[in-house]
Formats: sequence, structure tokens, C-alpha cells
Amino acid sequence: MFSRYKKSGTGGAKPVDQEAEAPKEAASTKPVEETPNQSLRRPAPAVAAKAVPQDKERKRKERMAEIKLDLHRSLLDNLNLSALDTATEADLRAEISSIAGEVLEEQSIVLNREDRATLTQELYDEVRGLGPLETLLKDDTVNDILVNGPQQIFVERAGKLELSDITFKDEKHLLRIIDKIVSAVGRRVDESNPYVDARLQDGSRFNAMVPPIAVDGSLVSIRKFKKDKLGIDDLVKFGAFSEEMAAYLQAAVATRLNVIVSGGTGSGKTTTLNALSSFIDNSERILTIEDTAELQLQQIHVGRMESRPPNVEGKGEVSPRDCLKNALRMRPDRIIVGETRGEEVIDMLQAMNTGHDGSMTTIHANNPRDGISRLENMVAMAGIEMPLKAVRSQISSAVNLMVQASRLQDGSRRMTSITEITGMEGDVISMQEIFRFQRVGLTSDNKIIGHFTGTGVRSNFTERFRLWGYDLPPSIFEPIAAE
Repeated sequence: MFSRYKKSGTGGAKPVDQEAEAPKEAASTKPVEETPNQSLRRPAPAVAAKAVPQDKERKRKERMAEIKLDLHRSLLDNLNLSALDTATEADLRAEISSIAGEVLEEQSIVLNREDRATLTQELYDEVRGLGPLETLLKDDTVNDILVNGPQQIFVERAGKLELSDITFKDEKHLLRIIDKIVSAVGRRVDESNPYVDARLQDGSRFNAMVPPIAVDGSLVSIRKFKKDKLGIDDLVKFGAFSEEMAAYLQAAVATRLNVIVSGGTGSGKTTTLNALSSFIDNSERILTIEDTAELQLQQIHVGRMESRPPNVEGKGEVSPRDCLKNALRMRPDRIIVGETRGEEVIDMLQAMNTGHDGSMTTIHANNPRDGISRLENMVAMAGIEMPLKAVRSQISSAVNLMVQASRLQDGSRRMTSITEITGMEGDVISMQEIFRFQRVGLTSDNKIIGHFTGTGVRSNFTERFRLWGYDLPPSIFEPIAAE
């Protein structure tokens, strides 16, 4: 069957049952005296006991893992790997099922239809995909995949981390999958180069660190790429910001204000930047610069650039600053930098100051004021000797708007502040907050209670908005009382 995928010549360790030792119970009958302040503290949350599968189920899983390992070895011996690139999915699945059936029959192993189908799917993922990770990559509810060694795979769903029941066979199995990912994009990871940043075929961001730097096994993080781009209407519906804030941001982007989106890791900076870009007119030429291409702009005239790390010999690096310098020679109307984190900030500020109005970028910062301080620090990192007042003057004239995205303690993401930069007052950059997310309290299940409100401060760009045809009503800036 399907002999064109077979080689011309074809040619387990048993599971060790480890008896769990019974934990020694520390007997203590002495009563604990309650301190006066003890009643003021909230009781510490009880740590959930780790679910231990029944002995029969555990043995079944170990046996299935053994069978899968033996079948995978047989596949490597029997399949003509050089012909797999041209094989269709249906043919390859049929061939895997055929070889697996032969091996199971030779070893007198009987499996029911469900187990056999699961085994065939897992073997297909090993040959064509990314092994155990394939199931999580296909799960649309999973946003992040975090691997802490071969036996611990965490996933993030709805902003909360949870431990999955998927594992790798051992460290070698995990390293093989990592090598498969990085070799596909022309990179490598080993003891001499123990960390790597790459991108999966679907655009998901991949980062890995291997031993000896990773002490307890290889560390992998995958930020999944969302195929469906969230627009402004979606974010308003999800409660990321209000309709009034959306109207203000539409006016700000359309009238070519320079915008910086700040926030922590996983706070939704790139998603916000994607949504803001939807307000850019189709007639404008946009150039994007990213370390890992994630932006999904819908405009017609978009040029995308991606920086490149050095190769094994330490050569061939193309930094974001190199891309930005070259972008300035390509007649852009707007420049969008995925994330500013280093010396490229000086070129970004100069671009914003020299005719590329409406440019946007993201930075890591906890609040708008910290974001300004980070810009100052990054200018210093560029090695340019400038007086602090001159740096601040450059920032205040280049940046018009700071949009703060935050990930709250209940896992929800909110646009917690929109702040305008109005200029300089002496040696200090003056700022005024226009909108904010006002927190009120917590529900019994630890969900944030709050609402979006204006601060009562009129926008400094109201006249600019009016001249461009965006006459915003003054009422949107009025404070909203908590219900």
C-alpha cells in the first residue's frame, strides 16, 4: 500500500511502576493561639491538590506512550522521508495507519477504534506537525502555550493560566520538536546558542531556551497568532474601552496624531495597535517594522519589514533601527513600529518630527508617565549625548498621545488611560489625561467592577479635530458617576 512512500529495505523500555510513598503526617495537637491581627487577614487560598490518575488509567497511558514510541520508530524506519514533502495529507494518513496496523499486528497488540484513531492522529502530528503541541495550536480557546520542561505544559485561556494534561515523552522529545521549529526558519538552538526567537508558519511567536541555561528542562513560550483580527467594534463589545473613547481615537488617528501604545506583557498592545490602524485612510502609504510580523493591516498600500538576528557566525543582523533608517527613504506617509525597545527610538522620534505624522508604535510601561521616562532612557541607550531638556523637548513635540493598555488581576484587558502630551512646562513634559478606567471594586468571584469615564478635561486637539471634520461633542469628555 502506497509503496512510493516506503523505503526499499525495511527492517522500549518497559514502564517502571513507581510506588508513591505515603506522605508522613505531622501530628500536632497543640492549639494555635490566634493573634489579634489574624482576623484582619483574608484566608490564604487553598492550593488545589494535583489530580492523580487512577492506577489503571496511569498504566494505560504509559502503555499507549510505549506503543506510540515504538510505532514512531517503525515509521522512521519505513517511511521514505524525502517523499513526504509531495505527499498529500490523505495519502500520508493512510500510509501511517497501514504501517501502524502492521506493527500492532506483529506485536499482537489489540486497540479499540478510538485508541487507534487517536494513535494515528498523534503519529501524524509527530511526522508532519509539532507533536503534542499540535492539539493546543488547533485549540482556538488557547492564547498562550508555556512549556516548563517535558512534563509541564501550561496554557492561557481567557487571561488565566492552567495546567494541561498534555506532556512530552522526555527532554529529547521536546528538544526534537524545538529543533524542528527553528530549523524551518533557518535558525538553530544548542548549548552554544541556548535561546532562540522564531515564528511558526501560522505567524505565532515562538521563543525557546534549552539546557544548560534552562535548569529543569527546556522552556518554550508560544504566543498564538489570531487569525481573526479584532476591530474597534469588537473591542468595544468586549469592554476593552468605551464608544466615546473609540470616537476620540478615530479622530486622533485620522487627523494624523502620533500615538504610542504602552502596557505590560500580554496587555493587548499589538491588538490595540491593529485596531487603531483600521482608522488609517486607504490612500496612505504605510510601512511596518517588527521583530516578529504580527500586525494585520487591512489597507491596500502596506509595506511590511521584519528585523533579523545574527547568524551562527554573528553576522547578517538587520536591526529594527536599520529597517527604520531604510524606511525613511521609501516615501512613507506613516511608519508603524511593532515595538520600540532600544536605540531605534531616536530614529522613530525624528520620523515623527519630520513629516511622518500619524506614526505609531508600542512600548513596555506601567503608565503614561513611566512611558515617557522609558523613552528618555532608550534615547540614552542609543549613545547620543544630548541634554535631558533637549531629549524631553524632542519627545514632547514628537508624541501627541499615550494610550495605556493594562491586564487587570481578573485576566481582563482594558484601555485604562488615554493621555495627551501638551508640551513642556520648564524642564517637565506636561500631560493631561482625557479618559480613564475607573475601578470601583471586586465581585465575590474576583471580577473587576468599574467603568470608563472622561476626566472633564477638554482635548487639546479639539480645534484640529474640527478642522479635519471630526467635531466631537463636549459631552464625551464629561466624567461619568459610578452606578
